[in-house]
Amino acid sequence: MVVLPAIKVMIWLCLAMSLMLVVEKLSMAVTVLCVKLYRPLRPHRVYRWEPLPAIAGDDDPELGSYVYPAVLVQIPMFNEREVYHLSIGAACALTWPSDRLIIQVLDDSTDKTIRDLVQAECERWTKKGVSIHYISRDNRNGYKSGALREAMDFDYVKTCDFVSIFDADHQPPSDFLMQTIPFLIHNPDLALVQARWKFVNADECLMTRIQEMSLNYHFVVEQESGSSTIAFFGFNGTAGVWRISAVDEAKGWKDRTTVEDMDLAVRACLEGWKFVYVGDLNVRSELPSTYKAYRYQQHRWACGPACLFRKMASEIMRAKKASIWRKLFLIYNFFFARRIVSHIVTFFFYCVIIPLSVFFPEVKVPVWGVVLIPSIITFLNAIGTPSSMHLMLIWIFFENVMSLHRCKAVFIGLLEAGRVNEWIVTEKLGNMLQMKQMPSVVASKFWERFHFMEIGVGIWLLICAWQDFKYRTEQYYIFTFLSSLAIYYHGMRLRWKMIYKS
Repeated sequence: MVVLPAIKVMIWLCLAMSLMLVVEKLSMAVTVLCVKLYRPLRPHRVYRWEPLPAIAGDDDPELGSYVYPAVLVQIPMFNEREVYHLSIGAACALTWPSDRLIIQVLDDSTDKTIRDLVQAECERWTKKGVSIHYISRDNRNGYKSGALREAMDFDYVKTCDFVSIFDADHQPPSDFLMQTIPFLIHNPDLALVQARWKFVNADECLMTRIQEMSLNYHFVVEQESGSSTIAFFGFNGTAGVWRISAVDEAKGWKDRTTVEDMDLAVRACLEGWKFVYVGDLNVRSELPSTYKAYRYQQHRWACGPACLFRKMASEIMRAKKASIWRKLFLIYNFFFARRIVSHIVTFFFYCVIIPLSVFFPEVKVPVWGVVLIPSIITFLNAIGTPSSMHLMLIWIFFENVMSLHRCKAVFIGLLEAGRVNEWIVTEKLGNMLQMKQMPSVVASKFWERFHFMEIGVGIWLLICAWQDFKYRTEQYYIFTFLSSLAIYYHGMRLRWKMIYKS
């Protein structure tokens, strides 16, 4: 019989991948714990950092502003009706000499009404003496990366030393540049300073609470450990400051994948540049508030890295300026374990292989693989958000749902198929988040309200749960049945009903 040996092989492959993940996550957790306990490992101790002098007023012209480097701030946006004024206002309020700060609003909006609103907002700040430039294109070539690349060609950009990028839903604190630029001034081998995201709508609904758990783990553990060990991590695309010479040496922005930020970061790393993550510097941002928006975002975040890995694996191995340890870190840790294996094993092991095993009495999955490893991984993901520890069970089943889409996206990226370069801008609500009541369902055609792939997987898991309940004693049916309900529910509805604070 061919099927039985094949299932046993797949089980041990999934167990091997699970071990890879748990070792990777434990090593990162230990690194972060050492950083928290041992002060000399923190960014301000590892790298030289000295505060910049107070900005001189008009009554003290002797000091001048030329002790401050010229900084460019870029705000890319696309039809951002609800948040454009928040990001522009925050950028214009940055503490920095006005003659050493240039702001670019890169508006690719296709809605003329929104373009007029954004342009009027820029003109309002220009009248207040802010050096702000409204830049609009008649196409979306290259999407965000295309806008950033073209914006670097203006003559005034050549006078700038550093560039800071903020997406339209990100609002930096006023002292953002005062906290980050000193790292770049005093450490010429640093290319990037990355800040942490602080989610303004984390408590708006259950789905945003669950997203916060996953992203807090990314910032608290993944970014912190990468910064502390190898001085590299993936640029988050926003809330960071780049040294422009490093961007130029890495050949600038490329639009070959939907993760142009990660692409630039990897190329800069291969040129020998270092990155630093400053976890105590928070930039306000917004989480997707609907399941549909989150699903599109996660497709892009899973598909893009897989496609980039396909394109850059050989380039990484051939890099001459990067050490062997950096190459191994990029190939194994950064790409293979975290962005390929994690998505594949989460779906195939828990939604395909384990449920399938109930039809074959000869197949036994070790308890440590079914219970111990996922428990450790779940706990490590939850520690970044202690206030949400009680939501771990819901987080598990929601991640099971998303594993289907992420796994599919990984294969699309690796094969460069179908939606590999699909770019759908994540919907943002901005000030609408303050409203107590909002419509939770957008009118659509009847069949567009169903996601048939999810419904199919939900039915499959329901069949497996019944088979295990009726004929087996492993008790997988408890987890499988709940997973079936979660996946089936999301297949029937494209949006979660949002629960707002009164």
